[in-house]
Amino acid sequence: MVRFTVNTTPITLDVPQDKPLLWVLREDLGLLGPKYGCGVAQCGACRVLLNGESVPSCMTFAADVEGAEVVTIEGLAAPDGTLTAVQQAWIDEQVPQCGFCQPGFIIAATALLESNPAPTDAEIDDSITNICRCGTYPRIRRAIHRAAATLAGN
Repeated sequence: MVRFTVNTTPITLDVPQDKPLLWVLREDLGLLGPKYGCGVAQCGACRVLLNGESVPSCMTFAADVEGAEVVTIEGLAAPDGTLTAVQQAWIDEQVPQCGFCQPGFIIAATALLESNPAPTDAEIDDSITNICRCGTYPRIRRAIHRAAATLAGN
């Protein structure tokens, strides 16, 4: 049995303690935003916020989230549908090409801006190690800078 919160909803599930959080989210809760990419915490497609920290859900296990707060891409927007500054910047900068990896990037960018509200390009590159096969990295950097400016009130 594991008890945790997902996108502000308290959850109690009877799942194996070693079941990856990615599969708990996708199979047991129907949250399909976190994607399976590599299964070894290298690509970032499965990233979620765990107590505010960006983590790969493919290598985070049910036992690791006991009592924790998990936020997926589905839980970032306000209940009325208002997008976060990061989500809106992604749209404004037309970041996605195929879009598969983008939920993980948005989660990673959200965590980055929480800890570093004005990152440089080098800090973005060091902090966000997700992989985008489409190569949208320049647009991702622009979107992060745009979101940072919005959050700063500029």
